[in-house]
Amino acid sequence: MKQHKENTSLPTRKKSMARKQVANTIIDVTKEAHMPKVSNGLKIKIDDLRTFEPLTDNQKLFFDAYKRGDYFVALHGVAGTGKTFCALYKAIEEVLDKANPFNKIIVVRSAVQSREIGHLPGDVNEKMEIYEQPYRQICETLFGRKDAWDRLEEQGHITFISTSFIRGMSFDDAIIIVDEMQNLTFEEIDTVMTRVGYRSKIMWCGDYRQTDLNKRKSDVSGILKFFDIAQHMSAFTRIEFDVDDIVRSSLVKDYILAKIRYEDYDENNKK
Repeated sequence: MKQHKENTSLPTRKKSMARKQVANTIIDVTKEAHMPKVSNGLKIKIDDLRTFEPLTDNQKLFFDAYKRGDYFVALHGVAGTGKTFCALYKAIEEVLDKANPFNKIIVVRSAVQSREIGHLPGDVNEKMEIYEQPYRQICETLFGRKDAWDRLEEQGHITFISTSFIRGMSFDDAIIIVDEMQNLTFEEIDTVMTRVGYRSKIMWCGDYRQTDLNKRKSDVSGILKFFDIAQHMSAFTRIEFDVDDIVRSSLVKDYILAKIRYEDYDENNKK
């Protein structure tokens, strides 16, 4: 006698439905894998951004230049004038606005305090975290939450990079903020400037008086040479911040005034 095997296969229709379910599951998993991984914290939206008005005349000059659409701007001047704060504030405001073409902020800085960062513990990301702290603090102030930088980073809106790793990159649809630019050699400045891609803008923040490169005989700040070149470009806007723009504290203002007087006196005595 022939033994009849039990037909364990699904009917054609059920097979088709099963395959479709599996396919949908794979698609959902694939989509999830390529979506930015946001933690349990709420995603940051433009409505979460606090509103800040310019506190000084030169801050207002910058706000006006930004509103005008200037895309090659230098904020130069003494410490405590809010250069980096203003630049990051306006950049975040624009990136979070879906009506604008920019989708990310690139914060660039030189690790000059330890030009070779190899001696710091951890991997590259952990080594660079120390240089992210000022921007984390600014984001905390802008949104009133300590995790603001992390959420923006997870959503793909902001990233930090050292000049040590920037060569060969190109930044399209981005707002680039180069901070502490006085600590970049001209070669580094030149490398950063030539990374600016399509539909991008760049802002430079710094003060030639504050360079740390003077401590290293092999390095010379390229900030003044860069300004000499950039002033011949019609797109370049340079805003000078002085002691009247200091918003950090009266103590900082008094100290910087005293330091400038000392440096001017010392320079005159050398002549």
